[in-house]
Amino acid sequence: MAESWIRNNPTLSPAPNERLSINRTPSPGQRFSFQASLFPVAGGMPDNARRIIRTERFTLVDHANDITVDRLEESLRLIYGPQIFNDYRQGQILFEYPTDQATENPNLTLVGAVRSGERFAYWYELAYGESGTPYLGRMAVFLKEDLPMLRERLVPTR
Repeated sequence: MAESWIRNNPTLSPAPNERLSINRTPSPGQRFSFQASLFPVAGGMPDNARRIIRTERFTLVDHANDITVDRLEESLRLIYGPQIFNDYRQGQILFEYPTDQATENPNLTLVGAVRSGERFAYWYELAYGESGTPYLGRMAVFLKEDLPMLRERLVPTR
């Protein structure tokens, strides 16, 4: 079912040999990739008995134009349509990083957030280069049941 959705999605427009993974390089310094996976968002082993897609993620790389949250959200809307986009927008933000305490770290290069909608959970992350501009953005749409595992990975226990 996922392969059929990917194959028929006009935004993704996979090549004939692409099934669950799509890679595009529209110009030098730019890249788009999409991947559907049986693996949980935080890693670990898939439930082979169920054989369902647990995580779908896309990545934008652009060294000429900043990657912003708005750009990631617009990509989410274009790929998944208004229903999933609205689920994301109306979802509750569970946590964001860096926290105020973490911003004191001069080596910090990642900014992200995790939110939970009615249907799915969502995780975005922006990577900043040495110049201080965001050049990479990624977003995952994943099963809500995988939220505890992701929270454990991202939020250190005290």
